Amino acid sequence: MADISAGESPEPFAIHVDDADLAELRTRLDRVRLPEHETVPDASQGLQLAQLSTLLTAWREHDWHARQKQWNAIPHYRMAVDGLGIAFWHVRSPEANALPLVLTHGWPGSILEFEDVIGPLSDPVAHGGSARDAFHLVVPALPGFGFSDRPREQGWNPARTARAWAQLMTALGYPRFGAHGGDWGAFVSTELARLVPERVAGLHLTMPIASPTPDDLLAPGPAEQRILDRRTRHLTDGYGFGIQMSTRPQTLGYSLLDSPAGLAAWLGEKFAAYSDPRPEFGGGVSISQQIDTIALYWLTGTGASSSRWYWEAMRWVPRGAEEENAQPVTVPTACSIFPADPWPVARHWAERRYLDLRSWHELDRGGHFPGLEQPELLVSEIREAFRHSRKP
Repeated sequence: MADISAGESPEPFAIHVDDADLAELRTRLDRVRLPEHETVPDASQGLQLAQLSTLLTAWREHDWHARQKQWNAIPHYRMAVDGLGIAFWHVRSPEANALPLVLTHGWPGSILEFEDVIGPLSDPVAHGGSARDAFHLVVPALPGFGFSDRPREQGWNPARTARAWAQLMTALGYPRFGAHGGDWGAFVSTELARLVPERVAGLHLTMPIASPTPDDLLAPGPAEQRILDRRTRHLTDGYGFGIQMSTRPQTLGYSLLDSPAGLAAWLGEKFAAYSDPRPEFGGGVSISQQIDTIALYWLTGTGASSSRWYWEAMRWVPRGAEEENAQPVTVPTACSIFPADPWPVARHWAERRYLDLRSWHELDRGGHFPGLEQPELLVSEIREAFRHSRKP
């Protein structure tokens, strides 16, 4: 997909995908070539063939036009920020005293993670809530994701993106605002709070950016040891994708741009592995939600550019607890910890980084994609997190 022009001020934008692109996708889906069945009875070799087959069947039946119509009902804009076209939803609340809030996604996510929370957050009264909890929402697509431009130069890391978000909020007339994020969105939101603390009214994270110190590793208690064990398992048995994307994203990108089955497997494995599978709590990210996001990546041609985010970020990200703690965050912070997230953090690690940690909620359900898995719970957590940030 070709880049779309963007002006220096917000311009209304409507999603449109040519029928020819959808027809080509259908042809490719009808001609996929899949490998033999895995040689193990579980997902230890990656996404299982049966799971991928289910995804591909659902994708063949996916109605892009219907979903596109629903997404276009949400006010959508594009604007050039720091030389790059950024696409974003901007939903103003009917409540005059609403707090502006920027919501930032990660990988393998998109702005679609927030589709189901927009209504309750922006218009709480219409959804059974209180006017005091209203937000004006800004939901930007990260550089290289969705309908934002794909960077043509190095340097689009979390810090530069945070500066771009600050510029965007200024252009929209929001001198003071809150920030929410998970995954890479947590990095961007943390940087935003660190770089312009006088403007950030509060910070809400579902994946706080904090690491153990050498002393933490000497004699961890039982709960902390469980956290360390989970992080070790993730690094040794679940982070191969991150190593590939942070070292050779271009090599990977050729396959992600050329094979819808390959893209579905690459993203679908993480949706399956990083969400809460328990049926009593919804069973994780649904097949239809996965296909929405996978189709968005395919039709925007962002498989490579979104992967390149890891290459950029890993050359920027602070290494270890000492570097992180040297960049403290003074903004009031609230954290919501979902049990199936693969990268847990101990509270006392976070307290060293976030110096005004107001709340820490360890929840009983949900995973890495709370906006998709548990939107009502995420809405409740965000509302509570920012009550202290509102002006009387």
